Amino acid sequence: MPANRFNGHTDYGIGLGLRVPHYGHILEKKPLVGWFEIISETFMVDGGRPLEVLDEILAQYRVVQHGVSLYLGSADRPDRAHLKRLKALVKRTRTPWLSDHLCWGSVDGTYSHDLLPMPYTHAAARRTAEKIRQVRDCLEVPLCVENVSSYAAFHQSEMTEWEFLTEVVERADCGILLDVNNIYVSSRNHDFDPYAYLDGIPHHRVGQMHIAGHTRFEKYLLDTHDHPVLDPVWKLYTHAIRRCGVTATLLEWDDRIPSFDEVHAEALKANAYIAEARQAHAVARP
Repeated sequence: MPANRFNGHTDYGIGLGLRVPHYGHILEKKPLVGWFEIISETFMVDGGRPLEVLDEILAQYRVVQHGVSLYLGSADRPDRAHLKRLKALVKRTRTPWLSDHLCWGSVDGTYSHDLLPMPYTHAAARRTAEKIRQVRDCLEVPLCVENVSSYAAFHQSEMTEWEFLTEVVERADCGILLDVNNIYVSSRNHDFDPYAYLDGIPHHRVGQMHIAGHTRFEKYLLDTHDHPVLDPVWKLYTHAIRRCGVTATLLEWDDRIPSFDEVHAEALKANAYIAEARQAHAVARP
């Protein structure tokens, strides 16, 4: 299961999100962690405690940046001031790649602060791919786009979500941050086969994966990131590894955050599923 063009960091293994409740434990205990993912916007500041903590983390750990406000699917042109601050952080962290979401969330400079789903049209794919290229060229670092969880769909859509994702990344020549939990959540909300989604994307473009917990309500699933990963998501993750290869994997836990050790133990469960996928791959080889 070799590395692909967009996944040259298979040695990164399992990572954790860097969250405020765990700062003290990490800085004092220095636990063995493959890497930390940071939310870029948290550290796009001029100074203060966030950057002090970040510099202490950078002295000991590898860090990868993940963003929530590029809104690559919005019709607005990239915000140059935002990109300037983001690029300064890229240089500070020396992140080997950077990710953000395949979504929209702003109109004429007004921001919703939400990750809104795209209309799956060829015109939207062309505009989004062009914006991704502009952002990547400005930041001068490889870019992966993440599939979001969704709770509504557009009647104008001309293709499936995975066909849209494929068209965008092929046109932009960028990577994919494959959020396996988001695929599962959306598949139940919109009644599609999550395995067809995984089989239908360009596997050689997957450079990172996300796993997380979700919450089941009466009529829909919600991507809550507030408890352990559920069994259907682990099964889907195993299939993703089989299809895409061993890939840097990040456990998201962003609400009702337990102790560092509990979050870390949940993340490390991924190693068992990676081993299962590797064994299946070995058996399948002629």
